[in-house]
Amino acid sequence: MAASGFSIMGAMPEPSLFSFPPHGQPAPLPPASADLSIMRPFNIPDKVFAAALDPRVPLTIAALYAVSAKALNKYNRSRNKQPWSISKTRPFRAFVVLHNVFLAVYSAWTFWGMLGGMRRSIVSPTGPGGLAATADSFCRLHGPAGLGRSIYYNETTGDWDSADPSSMASGMVAGNPSNLESGRLWNEGLAYYGWIFYLSKFYEVLDTFIILAKGKFSSTLQTYHHAGAMLCMWAGMRYMSAPIWMFVLINSFIHSLMYTYYTLTAFSIKVPMGVKRTLTTMQITQFLVGASYAMAHSFVTYIAPVTLSTITSAPVDVPAAPADSVLPTAAGTLDSLKKLIFGSVTKDAAAAVAGSVKEQTLTTETLYVAQPCIGTANETFAIWLNVLYLAPLTYLFVSFFIASYVKRSNAAQKANGKPHRRESNVALAEKAGWDAARGVEREVYGGENMLVDGQANGSASAVDDDEPPKANGKTRRRA
Repeated sequence: MAASGFSIMGAMPEPSLFSFPPHGQPAPLPPASADLSIMRPFNIPDKVFAAALDPRVPLTIAALYAVSAKALNKYNRSRNKQPWSISKTRPFRAFVVLHNVFLAVYSAWTFWGMLGGMRRSIVSPTGPGGLAATADSFCRLHGPAGLGRSIYYNETTGDWDSADPSSMASGMVAGNPSNLESGRLWNEGLAYYGWIFYLSKFYEVLDTFIILAKGKFSSTLQTYHHAGAMLCMWAGMRYMSAPIWMFVLINSFIHSLMYTYYTLTAFSIKVPMGVKRTLTTMQITQFLVGASYAMAHSFVTYIAPVTLSTITSAPVDVPAAPADSVLPTAAGTLDSLKKLIFGSVTKDAAAAVAGSVKEQTLTTETLYVAQPCIGTANETFAIWLNVLYLAPLTYLFVSFFIASYVKRSNAAQKANGKPHRRESNVALAEKAGWDAARGVEREVYGGENMLVDGQANGSASAVDDDEPPKANGKTRRRA
């Protein structure tokens, strides 16, 4: 099959991939130690890497966080949502600024590191391998680079395997894929930056406590978002599931912009409304696109060419050297004596030696192997945990969109007496989409509550141009 042929196809996943609960094999593979630099400020000890991915770690922290947020919400309600005294101090304001700066810088660092790993790992679809090579570089995280050369965990045999025998010979160390092998996404940065990004989800819960300290409530959706992010990142890294790269790369990019926005507003630097709209749209888009992208992995299969080399040998008759009858020599005389004494035994032995010579031939054969993008139940569990986690956020966005669209449509009819005279369906849908994105952003991230003084550029109570007009044509103001 040519590279330009149908090298990628859709296929239903095997039912066995949806077994639950996930099992312990294979163990997560730690990143190799490397020279220290800005992009590698420290190395992760193997034992620490494995210990942090113990399921009890995210489950315990997520449970404590959820209980604490619920209790502090009740406490704020009992105080009539009065800000805590500490929230009015200079150290607290300085902490909020430093918190935003740290997360902005860290997120940008993670994004840059992951981007470099993607550039070294992902194969262009315009190359010799076509789309199949691109799919292979996205789907298979371990082993030597190259279409069909990956090393993957075979649940049937309970061991690592590869369609290419040479990859097993060169890419395995102590029974596991080598963490020194370059060219695949796990070793090129996902193991290192993804693990740290997983830990950062524990730190990000401080967003909630900053909001609570201001006397505000932490929404149930925000608690769900932070706790769910911990578990989803844990599953993706623990089970080395291919789509987790998108969570790390895209989420770190958006967070770098989001926390930069919070930082700029803390220093009274005016940020254009278009930038804020774009940022909010990106925050919601990552939910919608991320779930679809992760889910698609379960239905992708690609064709990989595998070249097998075999050595065959066959006996070859080699004629005995002719006797030298012209010039008798000492050796010839000795052979004559042997022949006289032993008869034809010497001749038969010589013939046997001559006939035992074998000729070796190298034969190569190219086979085309169908390889599913996802091959283990553990990877499947991580994928669908992310899909289920994002489902309520998607539902909330759709609910906000419908409510806003109906509200704006009714307001337009009341203002003009005729439906859609002032605004077209497209314009209404666009503004309803913005309303929905902003509503989800407030619920999930806390919105302007993450700002130092609770205001964006001093305009938290400014006129909202996107609010649907009243029947008298005046815009609504939000306190």
